[in-house]
Amino acid sequence: MNIPNRITLIRLLLIPFIVFFYLATFIPFAKLIACILFLLAVLTDFFDGYLARKLNQVSVLGTFLDAIADKVLVLSAFLLVVADGVVLAPFGAISFIIIIFREFSISAFRQLCATKNVVLPADMWGKIKANFQFFTVLFFMLVSFFLSIENFSSKVLCVFNLISYILLFATVIITIISLVHYLIKNREVFKS
Repeated sequence: MNIPNRITLIRLLLIPFIVFFYLATFIPFAKLIACILFLLAVLTDFFDGYLARKLNQVSVLGTFLDAIADKVLVLSAFLLVVADGVVLAPFGAISFIIIIFREFSISAFRQLCATKNVVLPADMWGKIKANFQFFTVLFFMLVSFFLSIENFSSKVLCVFNLISYILLFATVIITIISLVHYLIKNREVFKS
């Protein structure tokens, strides 16, 4: 297995630890550890792609693993903050459903394209969407950590909460745009 694929595998292996520490309320600063692990996992997403291109080690396995790792990382962490009530109802559930709908729709669309020997590469909107999802989840995880600290500054918490909801709104809009863009850009697949 080449180096970029190993880095992607590290991202997948970090996910259970992120979930564990986020839920481990009996460990001091566990949510902060979960935030740090999530940030490390996000950074591996940048490094694996960069190294794959730089070392000319782009592979079908790497492309597949990278897409799976991104989806599982974001959806797992987003589910944690929604289930924890950090994202107020109904915004969390609605946002999560939109995000998961987009991910499953594009995955199904990629499978349809593969049956017609068409490769559906990642594009700019997909990358923007992924980055917004990463930052949104990270901010909500930080809000969750701040909420777990007794007597934490309400002003700082309010600022982080506001940023989180602005990011969430932007993420949902960009997620929808990304889905529509993929479908319109590759509409010829539906013709045959």
